[in-house]
Amino acid sequence: MERQFRERGLLRADRASDAEVVVLNTCTVTASADRDARAAIRRVRRENPGCQIVVTGCYAQRAPEEVAALPGVSRVVGNSHKHQLAEIVLPSLRSPASAGAFVPLSSLSIRQRPTTTDQRPIYVSDIFAHSELLAAPVFDAANERTRPNLKVQDGCDNRCSFCVIPSVRGQSRSLPLGRILGEVNTLVAAGYREVVISGINLGRWGRDLSAEPARFEDLVRAVLEETALEKLRISSVEPMDWSDELIRLMAGSSRIAQHTHVPMQSGSDRILRMMHRKYRPWHYREKIEKIRAAMPLAAIGADVMVGFPGEADADFDETRRMVEELPFTYLHVFTYSPRPGTPAATMGNQVPANLARERSQVLRDLAGEKKLAFMKSFVGRTLEAITLSGFDGTHTECLTDNYLKLKLADKHESNRWLHVRAVMSDTDALLGEVSAA
Repeated sequence: MERQFRERGLLRADRASDAEVVVLNTCTVTASADRDARAAIRRVRRENPGCQIVVTGCYAQRAPEEVAALPGVSRVVGNSHKHQLAEIVLPSLRSPASAGAFVPLSSLSIRQRPTTTDQRPIYVSDIFAHSELLAAPVFDAANERTRPNLKVQDGCDNRCSFCVIPSVRGQSRSLPLGRILGEVNTLVAAGYREVVISGINLGRWGRDLSAEPARFEDLVRAVLEETALEKLRISSVEPMDWSDELIRLMAGSSRIAQHTHVPMQSGSDRILRMMHRKYRPWHYREKIEKIRAAMPLAAIGADVMVGFPGEADADFDETRRMVEELPFTYLHVFTYSPRPGTPAATMGNQVPANLARERSQVLRDLAGEKKLAFMKSFVGRTLEAITLSGFDGTHTECLTDNYLKLKLADKHESNRWLHVRAVMSDTDALLGEVSAA
């Protein structure tokens, strides 16, 4: 989205308080994500009452009227029109930086929400009508100079009973291989050493490309063979898509970060079935054990949900035992949140919030122990780490190949792969020094 505005002559403001337009890209995967978005809108309006607040993303797609009713919101642009966001916004600016050539807005679906004082346009249409993915690299603000994130897949054809994402992201669709290789080569030419490839259901990449039927493994192999990228990092991939071939590819290439993220959600077979997940606990266990056997030093992360409707103590105990027994190095623990329009939201036996919080804390504590043990196991070892842009006055922030935070003494130029010897560990990061080897 930033690229859209830059190509039309606008510059990024240093702070939201200085901007003429503030774009908020929202999430709606949980109720707390919706609350965070509303709080952000209030904060921007308070700090910069004269700006246009444009709300896009999944919350905007799911509940556009609700978002448009929030004080200060100027435009609501759903995921369906996110690729035309700058074209929608620029004509409304007081002094557009560039006249440009815009796609006619008559091609958009505009629903007006009348109020007593103004009209706040809503640009939302059926997300399932989209069969093509338009994407560009995204730069995390904290790592803007080092680790661009390239979305190669969007949407999801799964129908997990708790998940609202398919209804706001649409059907699974892939960025064509040629486009991906072009983007990666452009990033390499610009000096980037690591690229993270991501998607809503990344392992399904290529299944919709009728002109060039392909699998996710083919994409990974093509990046290795047809680009000079130093390090490819793969984001979350569903358990059923961790094929033996993909595991071998990762284990056999030093150019792929030793980092896997495999959503688990629950260790209970009964709960997984109620969730409409496409694997059983024994399938999941087998995948994790294969990954660890092939990559003994890899980071292995998972998403785990507690408090799903009907989750009994026995179900939670199965999840806890699986977390204890498997070689996870970190977890993302989520408390179930009813999402409008999902089957799980109407199920009986909703778990009391206080019990769900207790279960969440049990898993968070367990994950913390595992993460600390994993970090400590590398003290005295030499690791590959990329320097990030953060510097606290004494240490440069780094990220190791296997997804550990590392603090390197003194200030170092960002976006450099270094061999670093870990000398000690605190509760959150390794402390290291540059190694000659």
